[in-house]
Amino acid sequence: MTINCNGTLIDLSTPKVMGILNITPDSFYDGGKYKNEKDILMQVEKMLLEGASFIDIGAYSSRPGAAHISEEEELQRIVPIVQLVTKKFEDIILSIDTFRSKVAKETITAGAAIVNDISGGNMDKNMFQVIADLQVPYILMHMQGTPQNMQHHPSYNNVTTDLISFFAEKLFELRQLHVNDVIIDVGFGFGKTIEHNFQLLKELSLFKNLDVPILTGVSRKSMLYKTLNTSPKEALNATTVANTIAILNGTNILRVHDVKEAMEAVKITNMLHQ
Repeated sequence: MTINCNGTLIDLSTPKVMGILNITPDSFYDGGKYKNEKDILMQVEKMLLEGASFIDIGAYSSRPGAAHISEEEELQRIVPIVQLVTKKFEDIILSIDTFRSKVAKETITAGAAIVNDISGGNMDKNMFQVIADLQVPYILMHMQGTPQNMQHHPSYNNVTTDLISFFAEKLFELRQLHVNDVIIDVGFGFGKTIEHNFQLLKELSLFKNLDVPILTGVSRKSMLYKTLNTSPKEALNATTVANTIAILNGTNILRVHDVKEAMEAVKITNMLHQ
């Protein structure tokens, strides 16, 4: 199972790690932490040295109830950072966390390689066509509602089967447009209760039937720290446990704040296949 990132083929038969770089002032865990160029480049270098295959940059906070920002503001935040990072790290594979097709287009032009869309194409009707035109890997995430309202009253007939149907329909649409590389993300915490999240984690292997790579993002999320009655800051151990379960249940990419610990989970689980 491989994906083509700017001409580089990435083999996903063993799990890979995607490091998170939030350049938003209000993200739930590291909001406002990386404000200047030096801090950003140091954090990117640290994640690459620790073993990240991809770096995911987001300029729009999608935590529950986050403030909505304009397309212009998102572009002003993110395009200079893409240029900065790709200039310093020539072979870096950057993923852009956006649901806007214009932001996707401009950041790919600036040097990014992957589009990570929390809305699965639902918040911008042009997104699928733009991805088809750009021919870049696309991370198709499921979210019920919008970041502003997704946690109000999440409800499903059966969260796993509802999501499998959702992905099957979206994958069909993308295939009609000849989009080659699609990665799915069940969207832990995006319009789901704690119970929904744990059902999805438990049943993640069922999504392998869709025959596309699976990305999992549970890093320091509320499903973990609320279960333990703690905080995002204290949820690293819980994240490693959840990441390990995700790998054992078939995930191909872990999207994390803490690359070193995720790489350790990958290395330990890989030993089971020696």
